[in-house]
Amino acid sequence: MSQEVLNIAQLSVGVEDKQILNSVNLTMKAGETHVLMGPNGAGKSTLGYALMGNPKYQILGGSVTFQGENLLEKNVAQRAQAGLFLSFQNPIEVPGITLANFLRSAYEQRGHKISLYNFRKLLKKQMDFLQMDESYMDRDLNVGFSGGEKKKAEILQLLMLEPSLAILDETDSGLDVDAVKTVSNGVEAYQKNQNGSLLIITHSTRILEALKVDYVHVLVNGRIVATGDASMIEEINDHGFEHYLNQ
Repeated sequence: MSQEVLNIAQLSVGVEDKQILNSVNLTMKAGETHVLMGPNGAGKSTLGYALMGNPKYQILGGSVTFQGENLLEKNVAQRAQAGLFLSFQNPIEVPGITLANFLRSAYEQRGHKISLYNFRKLLKKQMDFLQMDESYMDRDLNVGFSGGEKKKAEILQLLMLEPSLAILDETDSGLDVDAVKTVSNGVEAYQKNQNGSLLIITHSTRILEALKVDYVHVLVNGRIVATGDASMIEEINDHGFEHYLNQ
């Protein structure tokens, strides 16, 4: 039996005195891929940011257990060190720190020890896989990167850091067909090689086409109103969320 990785129970979250999530329940086991879908403004990204510990999001009630420990007691760095990863919808630029230095620091904080030579060799291998130019490793993180390169850099972090649970927030947003395929290949590689758990937040279905999806959840007005298997993706793709809006 697979080990439980994440248990969200009756989680309510607010932003600037406005409640966004209302009593959300979600359980994930090791190796599972869950998809969270819903219309814009439903609260999908709020769940990702709240799980990662963004201080802008206030926990109003409920509990979150990650690998048997109370996640809500940990700060952002501790959550990352424990194996939680969030890929941002709009990755920010970080002047003054190169992609390689950022990743090496994060890699070592995950408990790995590696020489600079071997780290750069490993990094180049993953960059080649994602069709990223090697020169990007010595450029400041996301500074001057195209939208596609920023998303590839997020997936590069996923492959290098090998988290236990990866939350991907609209990772395919704004990408052309070729970039979506490359990003999808990276997510698929993580899914197959790491046996990590995936929580994919999206209102699109493009990134899901190559992935094995175990559960789909529909979030409307801050509540999960439906849960099912991967067949729900095709239904939503064909008919949208209208069926769920009044539930």
